[in-house]
Parts: sequence; C-alpha cells; structure tokens
Amino acid sequence: MTAGNPSELLRDHAEPQRATYVELFFDVIFVFALTRLSNTLFHNLSWVGVLHTVILLAAFWWVWVFTAWTTNRLNPAQPAIQLVIIPIALGTLIMAGAVPGAFGKDGLAFAVTYVVIQIGRAFFVTVALRGREVSIGSLQQLIWACFSGVLWIVGAFTTGPVRVLIWLLAAALGYTMTQLDFRLPRLGPARIATQTVNAEHLAERYQQFMIVAFGEAILASGGQFAAFGFKPDRVIALVLAFAITALLWRIYFYRAGLLLPAVIAASATPAVFARSASYAHLLMAGGIVLSSVGDEIIINHPFAEPNLVWSAVILCGPAVYLAGRARLDYLSFSRVAWSRVIGLLVLVALAPVVAFLPPILIAVVAVVILTIIATSDTVSWRFRPSEPTPPPPGGRYRGL
Repeated sequence: MTAGNPSELLRDHAEPQRATYVELFFDVIFVFALTRLSNTLFHNLSWVGVLHTVILLAAFWWVWVFTAWTTNRLNPAQPAIQLVIIPIALGTLIMAGAVPGAFGKDGLAFAVTYVVIQIGRAFFVTVALRGREVSIGSLQQLIWACFSGVLWIVGAFTTGPVRVLIWLLAAALGYTMTQLDFRLPRLGPARIATQTVNAEHLAERYQQFMIVAFGEAILASGGQFAAFGFKPDRVIALVLAFAITALLWRIYFYRAGLLLPAVIAASATPAVFARSASYAHLLMAGGIVLSSVGDEIIINHPFAEPNLVWSAVILCGPAVYLAGRARLDYLSFSRVAWSRVIGLLVLVALAPVVAFLPPILIAVVAVVILTIIATSDTVSWRFRPSEPTPPPPGGRYRGL
C-alpha cells in the first residue's frame, strides 16, 4: 500500500504541478453525475425536488473536493494512488446511477457507496502516510467521516421526510467538520491553515470541475435538442440555451477564475483560502445544474403556457451562479463587482414579473442580463485592472 516508502507517495513540488490523466478520468464520471442530477430535477421540478438535488449535489461535491485535496498532497502518478482514485471513480458512477431512486428504493446503495468512498480514502491516507503529521489530519477526517457515515446509513433505512431530514444533517455535517477544522478532543484541530497546498494544481482542479459542469449543461441541452430535430423553434431555443451556458463560462473564467492560481498563492493562508473557494465553486456548480434544468425547459417547451416555476428556474439558475461568482470575487480581490450584485437582484426580481412569457422569451431576458454582466467585466477590467488581493483571515468587505 505504501510502495515501500511513504515519501514516494507525496507530490514532488519541484516538478510541474498539473492535473494528471487519472484525475481527468475521475472528472469524466462527474459529467454523468451532474447530468443525472439535472435530469432527475427536471422530472421532479418542485421544492422537494430542489432539496433532494441540493443534498445529493453536496454528497458528490464532498467526494470530488476531498479527492482533489488528496491528489494535491499525494502523487497520482504513483500506482498506489491510482488504485485509490479509480475505485472512487467507480463508486461515484454507482452513486450517479442511484440518483433517481436515492430517496426511494436505491437510497441504501447511494449511502453505502458514499460512506465507503469517504472512509476508504481517509483510511488509506492515514495508513499510507503513518508517522507523518499529515496522517494525523487524515485520521481526524476518518473519524468525522465515520460520524457522518452513520447518519447517511441510518437515513437510508428511513423513508420520506425523515430521510430528507437525516441526510440534510449528514450533508451539513460535511460543511461543519471542515469549518471546525476536523477538531476532536485531545487531538485538537487538523491545522488546515498550516498545511502546504500547491496553488497551481488546486486552482486547475477547480477550473476543471467548472468545465465538467459546463459540459454537463451542453450535454443536457444537446440531448434534448436531438430528440426534437431541426425545427425552427427548437433551433432558436438551443441557441439561447447555449448562449446562457457560454456567458456563464465567460463570467467565471474572466478575471477571478483565470487568476485563481495566483490568488491562492498570494493568500496569507493558502489552504484556508482554497477551502473557502471550494464553497464558492459548489454554489456555482449548483447554479449550473439549475441552469441546465432551465435549458431543458427552454428546448422542451419553447412556447408553452406561462409558468412561474419555469420562469424561476430559468432566471434563478444564473442568479445562484452569480452568488457563487461574487463570493469568488471577494475572495480574490477583497471586493465584489457591482455587476454581479445588480445582475443577481435583477434576475431574482424579474422571475415573477416575466412569468407570463413563454420559456423562450424568458431565456432572451437571461441572455440580455448575462451579456450586460460579461460586457461590464470586460470594460471594468480594461479600465480598472485588479491585482490578486485576498482578504486577511476574518477580514471584512472593503466595499463592492
């Protein structure tokens, strides 16, 4: 398991710190996972369906982000590490397959697979790097994973609202344990703030996850379009759906998304910054999943009767995305662009106002607003370029 010497499993910081092919292979699974989430939500478009999606997305995110942090410390080129990542990929595929029935007959399969992944990865790192300080932090992650795992398994043996509540607590525990720095009696915190992270690698991994999320949105809209063929209204709907995805992509990678490696490196505590950035990316991923559902609505029902729920999905998907993007702005530059805040508020405010319009016209509204935001980014950057200036730990907003 340890390849003879634990130090052989660690990344060599003297070498280029790019993502490896096995990590990209791992990411491919998440295209399918996000597609299952958006498609399931599309067929259960209700507040309960949204809550189910939030819980399941959180589970997938914890699998991805903890694996990304593991490969940030350990060398994925080592066969022993690959023998950990590939089974995690398989487990994630099983979880994705269970998504439609996760709150029904397939709940136990989803929960058991998730728990095995989380406990198995933490156990491997703890044992493989025994004797090193990093193994103590992994041991604390392992213990917390067991705590949350109990909730996931217990929830799988319940039904209806009880399962939703228990799994919601289990998903929230993932956030709580990271905020508490995996603190345990006697062991204390895991000292995340003092850990060394490779900024280039971790930033690239976040960027690649965003590409995966955008890829899922394109796959979903393309699949819906293929079912209808080249009818004029469907072609226009596809163009609008693609425009929304392309604009979201532009808004992410322009400025903060592009400068993310430098921003992490410039932070006073890179590990803490990277952890905070993960939540911003989770929020953006949720926005993309919701926007993907909006794309499916636009293509399936371009000129359908007005529907408040559809209007909310088409406009609030980009709004949730902008909330995450605004958070990343603050983390990167200690301020938030006005275009993010105004755009978010306008999208939310217009959702009930334009509900009388067919989905294809609501999509036009979304495209116009996102185009204004993307244009504002270009103009403001040209006349007021910003250097990476992460806020100090516990720092406050210096303004918008």
